[in-house]
Amino acid sequence: MAILFNDLPILETTKEALKQLGFEEATPIQELAIPKMISGLDLIGQAQTGTGKTFAFAIPMVEKIDADLKAIQGLILTPTRELTMQVYKEIIKLVKFYPNLRVTTIVGGESYDKQFRELARKPHIIVATPGRIIDHIDRKTIDLSQVSILTLDEADEMLKMGFQEDLERILQTIPSTRQTVLFSATMPPFIRKIANNYQKNPELLKVEAETLTVDKIIQGYYLVKESDKANLLMRILDSENPKTAIIFANTKADVDRIAETLQQNHFTADALHGDLKQSQRNYVMSRFRSKQLSLLIATDVAARGLDVSDVEIVINYDLPQQDEIYVHRIGRTGRAGKKGKAFTLVTPRKRKMIEILAKFTKAEIKHLEVPNDEGIYKQRLKSFKHDLKIALRKEYPNHLELIEDLITEEITKEQLINYLLNQVMPEKKTYEAIEIVKTKSSEDRSNNKDFRRGKTQVRSSNGTYVDFKLNLGKKDGLTPPVLFKFMEKEYGIFSKNIGDIKHHANETVFGLKKETINRLKTNKKVSYQGKDVSIKEIN
Repeated sequence: MAILFNDLPILETTKEALKQLGFEEATPIQELAIPKMISGLDLIGQAQTGTGKTFAFAIPMVEKIDADLKAIQGLILTPTRELTMQVYKEIIKLVKFYPNLRVTTIVGGESYDKQFRELARKPHIIVATPGRIIDHIDRKTIDLSQVSILTLDEADEMLKMGFQEDLERILQTIPSTRQTVLFSATMPPFIRKIANNYQKNPELLKVEAETLTVDKIIQGYYLVKESDKANLLMRILDSENPKTAIIFANTKADVDRIAETLQQNHFTADALHGDLKQSQRNYVMSRFRSKQLSLLIATDVAARGLDVSDVEIVINYDLPQQDEIYVHRIGRTGRAGKKGKAFTLVTPRKRKMIEILAKFTKAEIKHLEVPNDEGIYKQRLKSFKHDLKIALRKEYPNHLELIEDLITEEITKEQLINYLLNQVMPEKKTYEAIEIVKTKSSEDRSNNKDFRRGKTQVRSSNGTYVDFKLNLGKKDGLTPPVLFKFMEKEYGIFSKNIGDIKHHANETVFGLKKETINRLKTNKKVSYQGKDVSIKEIN
């Protein structure tokens, strides 16, 4: 049973503010975090976007501010400008009821002069991205010596984006007596390491998976070879014909490639990732929100903080590396009481991961057949008729006079309607062939090793392999798919060149074809989730 805000140990002013804002019941993360944070404890909160986590840390922060002290007392750091602005807008809702409190944002892509003026007004709370805060520290235009509460929102993403060094610098300028609250959508092992360095005996608060509801989302997956993904994606988009869809890929390069392919095939699509300039990001999101853009192709980091309520379809072009991220992605659809759809493109090697995701979400993820030319056209025709019937319910200017002029002995009304329909009906397309991947029987699958439990994966032994030891293991979240991706990205060694894999708690032993060993001999320093990587040959 949900607890009411009136039952929480918060100020009457806050209770009245929440009532006027239309909030009566606290979400699970709010119920857990608010009393603990008000009591002064350091916290690690695990919760997804959409669970109310912003108010979970904003309410205590606002209440703890001393309005008479003209200094920055609360600092909230987020990984992206979009998330910063979203958090800021939520806090402003509360601060309206505390007229003496001042809140501002400090983010990249904005005028320094504007930020200098804001800082000169002595704000009590700042919501910011780490990079721009560092700029102001270097310019000596910001004073963090009075900060008593620090919140790191989406801490896992900040670390993935390489902000660890910036965070350490920022923390050196903040009193060690501060209260530190860390929120994260996922909880990989290195979050514990960060907590040990930055927090005092933090208490872990976790919203259990069953609160991450996906009951309004129809989930399905397609088995497809990697080389056929782009063709399948276009078939799905033509068949579903969504007015809004988000397509998730794991790398910036893939996002750009997918966007370019879709644009070349006359889809209204664009990319969103961290390498875009702020003006470009704003332009893309403005077009997507106004429905000028139907398809948004994005990385997980870039999509953090996006507040779009009516996304019809989410497509996972790549499977994410963590279960929680899958839920976070598909949760972009099925909002505001509407039904949503989520499709995932799965290569045969990763088929087992779908079963694990189905257990995690406690929902069925159906295997879907690759749509063929005829089936896609029928579906497009069905959608066309549906949209046309809805459109015909509206009132339009009367063109009876023009119709009478056009209809003659040679031109009948049926001919006229037929001609006009031909101008707007969906085109029947032909698609490049896709190799249909057969699903294995459950008996065959049970004989495979479970990738996600870190057991040995047996691979073809064509060629001679040499064994190596990597200082990353199960505790670092390493699985065979993650290892393949890591080796390809950092060393240019593809999965076909990797032999048997044995995952242990803190290390992984794997075989490499002899002809690829030279690729490991690089002088570049490689790290994984903030940890220096070491790969040594086993003699």
